[in-house]
Amino acid sequence: MKRRTLLATALLSSVAAPGIAGTARAADPGPSVTQTGNTTLDAQAIFFVSYDGLVNNNSFQKNGLLTYKGYQYAVWYTADRNAVVGRRVLGSGTWSTVKVGHTLRYNDSHNVISMGVSKVDGRLHLNMDSHSDGFTYVKSVAGLMDNPAGLSWTTSRFGAPQSTLDGLALTSQFTYPQFISTPDGKLQLSYRVAVSGNGRNALAEYDGTSWTGLGEWTSSTGTYTSEHGSSTVRNMYLHGIDYDRNGRLHSFFTWREQNGAVMCNGGGITNHDTGYVYSDDRGRTWRNNAGTVVGTTGGSDKVAVTDGGLVIDAINPDHSLMNQESQFTDSAGRPHAIISYVPGRFGQCTTNYVADRTANGRAFHVRKTATGTWRKTEIPVALNSSQRTKLVLDKYDNAYAILPFGRIVAASAASGHTDWTTLFDGSGLNAFGEVVVDETRIAQDGVLSVLYQVKSSGTTPSALHVVDFKLPA
Repeated sequence: MKRRTLLATALLSSVAAPGIAGTARAADPGPSVTQTGNTTLDAQAIFFVSYDGLVNNNSFQKNGLLTYKGYQYAVWYTADRNAVVGRRVLGSGTWSTVKVGHTLRYNDSHNVISMGVSKVDGRLHLNMDSHSDGFTYVKSVAGLMDNPAGLSWTTSRFGAPQSTLDGLALTSQFTYPQFISTPDGKLQLSYRVAVSGNGRNALAEYDGTSWTGLGEWTSSTGTYTSEHGSSTVRNMYLHGIDYDRNGRLHSFFTWREQNGAVMCNGGGITNHDTGYVYSDDRGRTWRNNAGTVVGTTGGSDKVAVTDGGLVIDAINPDHSLMNQESQFTDSAGRPHAIISYVPGRFGQCTTNYVADRTANGRAFHVRKTATGTWRKTEIPVALNSSQRTKLVLDKYDNAYAILPFGRIVAASAASGHTDWTTLFDGSGLNAFGEVVVDETRIAQDGVLSVLYQVKSSGTTPSALHVVDFKLPA
């Protein structure tokens, strides 16, 4: 569409002024966490390291852990590769599990299980075991989520595994399922078509009766040029896709180029720039930060790297920027994100993205303020990992970043999210790296639930846990 422009220079400052981003009043409490429990989902869950991660603990799962109507649900693969769903009454230490009739095909950590709830008919939906190939889909009987105390938790409550969405065949190259419950009770499925470096994002929608393919909304074509070279093919990686309380759909993203010529060194990674788009019509059309339509789902005009006004934080491919990190919306519907990379003070060219991120990677909090500007703050805690961080906000809009190994750092809304400090150092968890967070529970009872897997080696199974933290009431 239009010439590529950067908003970052005009809109993004390195540190927010105190109070500019928050809606906090003087009496609002700052961030805090109090551990209230740690339960075992599986004493011997499957363990193998692939793409530096675990299939049961990739933080981009949406959702690997969720809460609905007083019950919490978790999904994982057992040591014998069975896909299972567990549930418990909130606050209970006992989980009940059922197998859903599918076994993991490959030792590929991308092949996660994601859950979603269609509120219109009370079904639980699962999409699993896919990385640029076919997927497996399972859904429960209607009403299971609406009457958990009255309906037994058995395999018979779930339908047979399918290779389509009730007959809707999406693509033969499917990856990254993310379910989103819409404000009107429907369920959407976000996914990538095709492969890393040459893929497009797409949406499907369930209305309680059937699935409909809405189509692709991002483009893989167009020329991106860095100081080193050019690339004509890419894919957009989402940091998330979420509705706020007002019904706006938000998504932060980064681009990954196919051509390594855009990098200073072949050992890096071709991810560049943090972008942002939103939709006010349930994902049918997409707008940039200025409100200009930049893409139509299922139409010929899709969100492309050449579109103007997409970039809110400019960074070239030389700093090992992570894809699929994390996002959240605050009580006013303003978007927040976590991004991470190797800052320029450690050098202007990463040569081994895993080693360099582990040695010098830092996470940053990016958010839209009440005045409409973007603010960015470095979280002053070393990642000590190549992996991703999760972001949540409590009822007072205090921000919590759950770093690799289950460490929790937080910043208050009253400070403008600048006073980042460590609240929980992960001591005693022995967590492998990335964690899965229950994004849905916080609003329901003020508890942060974190699913993590204990470190192991090789393919020796290890324990899978959910640890709970009470947030400010």
